[in-house]
Amino acid sequence: MKDYLEQLVARAIVRLQDEDILPREIILDIQIERTRDQRHGDYACNSALVLAGKARCNPRQLAEQIIAALPASDRIARTEVAGPGFINFHLATHAFHEVIPAILAAGEAYGRSTLGEGRRVQVEFVSANPTGPLHVGHGRGAAYGAAVADLLVAAGFQVHREYYVNDAGRQMDILATSLWLRYLQQCGENIPFPRNGYLGNYIVTMAAQLHQTRGRTLYHPAAIVMDALPADDDGQGHGDAEAHIDALVGRSKQLLGARAYRSVFDYSLETILADIRADLEDFGIVFETWYSERSLVTAGIARRAIERLKQGGHLYEKDGAWWFRASAFGDEKDRVVLRENGQPTYFAHDIAYHMDKLERGFERVIDIWGADHHGYVPRIKAALAALGDSPDRLDVLLVQFANLYRGGEKVPMSTRGGQFVTLRALREEVGRDAARFFYVLRKCEQHMDFDLDLAKSQSSDNPVYYVQYAHARICSVMRQLTEKSLSWNQEQGLEQLPQLVETHELALIKTLTRYPETVAMAALAHEPHQLAYYLRELATAFHTYYNAHAFLVENTSLRNARLALILATRQVLRNGLGLLGVSAPDSM
Repeated sequence: MKDYLEQLVARAIVRLQDEDILPREIILDIQIERTRDQRHGDYACNSALVLAGKARCNPRQLAEQIIAALPASDRIARTEVAGPGFINFHLATHAFHEVIPAILAAGEAYGRSTLGEGRRVQVEFVSANPTGPLHVGHGRGAAYGAAVADLLVAAGFQVHREYYVNDAGRQMDILATSLWLRYLQQCGENIPFPRNGYLGNYIVTMAAQLHQTRGRTLYHPAAIVMDALPADDDGQGHGDAEAHIDALVGRSKQLLGARAYRSVFDYSLETILADIRADLEDFGIVFETWYSERSLVTAGIARRAIERLKQGGHLYEKDGAWWFRASAFGDEKDRVVLRENGQPTYFAHDIAYHMDKLERGFERVIDIWGADHHGYVPRIKAALAALGDSPDRLDVLLVQFANLYRGGEKVPMSTRGGQFVTLRALREEVGRDAARFFYVLRKCEQHMDFDLDLAKSQSSDNPVYYVQYAHARICSVMRQLTEKSLSWNQEQGLEQLPQLVETHELALIKTLTRYPETVAMAALAHEPHQLAYYLRELATAFHTYYNAHAFLVENTSLRNARLALILATRQVLRNGLGLLGVSAPDSM
């Protein structure tokens, strides 16, 4: 309906131009918005306010002229000038009824658009280090990223979902060393575990599996492993945990040798990555690409990125290392890209990865990171500018951590200490649907408190249950129709839509008309919560209607019209829940 009104106003303005009331060189940018107060009509237009200066007349006077020039339309009951010059449109009831056949005809396609015109967008999300199972913090980024991607697809963009696998660098070495030390314990060695190793029980489980498959082929006595290492931190300020774990990594590489060490490294990577992939698939999330950080080196992408920066004069050498002049592009300081030993830094790999993203032809790149990476954004954008690419092609969306509450008490978590709630455990406790819906109920940059008890409750206070129950109720009505041997005829129902004049009916119908624009706005703003809120409003409108009126009435024509309305409602509920990765159950 907004598009229809925009076309009417555009035709009216062209008519005024033909009559020399408005200059011909004006650029039409017509804005039609829904009114917040129904007393002011259904839609409002501010074109008279925008154009009054160019027309050299009073905005209210111009608004009257625009109204007079509007083409005749039976969809508009009346128009009026409000305030300083707004044009308010009051629509005829049958204009809203038109949404019902549109929904039933479009089915799953209702709400989808060609707004994105097929432009290619890459959405990179989760990208958790493959050093352990996904936890509830990763879950929020996963649910949010998947919803953003699906909304963009619904808005007509061509979306590529990608997971960046950090399979190189120090943390992976610490993981491999942690696994090997637990393996030695499986061999019977009484070896102290480092304070900065990976402490989770999943490492012990992996070590047992490694011991079962490799026997003692990776064995070395604890005395040799621990000989002359820097002291670990004892928790009382003595020792150096970082130096200790780095020395252990070096010792494991030395004792195992390159081939055996790589086998432990790859075993840990492949085991955890397979678990992450399965976990995400069970969460309803699939990626088109799992992009290996190591491939940046093997494919020469990292080297090429550094050479481009050097040739552009954006690197300089200092103390044996190569530095990127990030401060020249708005970052707070310059950054090392090549260490003294010639090895690229993690930042260098990130530069190369983003260079490759744009070279692959994506018009826009969306990175979804944890909020603790906020300081990283300026340096990545600085690197893109130095490479000659537009930093505006990169959007970085920061997701805050999710706090869990059970029985009103915050659930303690420490990822470093291995004490955290996994995404799998959360899903097993509250279900996939509740997890996906709850995770997108807030803007990504807002802190989130996840109430486990609420997520499991079967009450109207539980938003996902409330929305799903609306869908299930409609399915129940259709089952009752069969049980009562009553008939439903869609063609007759659509013919009898003028009978839908009750206040609750009109409120529900008007809510249905908002769905396509809600999807478009949520997609462009990268805000899935807009759709989640809309679905709650739609469910409220339906439940209110359900409680106020019977659907399976004796009057056949009225029954068919009401069933057409609730079936259209069911379709929109199903479509919207699907975009959020939530099921639409037939019964509850």
